[in-house]
Amino acid sequence: MKILLSEIMNEKNAVRKITAPIELACFEMNGVRYEFRKKGSVDLTITNQGNRKVLLNGTAEVSLAAPCDRCLSEVEVIVPIKVDKELDFAQSEEERTENLDETNYISGYDLDVDLLVYDEILIGFPMKVLCKEDCKGICKVCGANLNEGECGCDRTVPDPRMSVIRDIFNNFKEV
Repeated sequence: MKILLSEIMNEKNAVRKITAPIELACFEMNGVRYEFRKKGSVDLTITNQGNRKVLLNGTAEVSLAAPCDRCLSEVEVIVPIKVDKELDFAQSEEERTENLDETNYISGYDLDVDLLVYDEILIGFPMKVLCKEDCKGICKVCGANLNEGECGCDRTVPDPRMSVIRDIFNNFKEV
């Protein structure tokens, strides 16, 4: 959904409350596609502060289906969205770049709500997704989910790919 900010900027001291639906089909990051479990709408308050400045406040909450980083079970990730941003349209594109103002959701005087939501999910997405704090992961031999029980594989043998790192540690011990 696009919101025309020029209409709000033309009215002195205008305050608009807008409930904008989230129209994103899914969230994609680093080539991984995360489906929405729950998405509703964004409650936006847009205030004309005069001198070509607009205050943008918004809140929403979305939940995404993501795989656990250890056992690959599906986990519901809840991402709260809170936006408090002052948009200064008196600044040129070069001045915005100098100030590191990354407002890719603004094109001219149009606000792209879906791009705003995407950026906020990107910022709020957790670095590590776990199904539970003490997740045991999967067996490196057979791939069984160890949270569901032991598989009986011998996991005491070190992974041969780690031999180079083990050699580095052994060399430091000898010094």
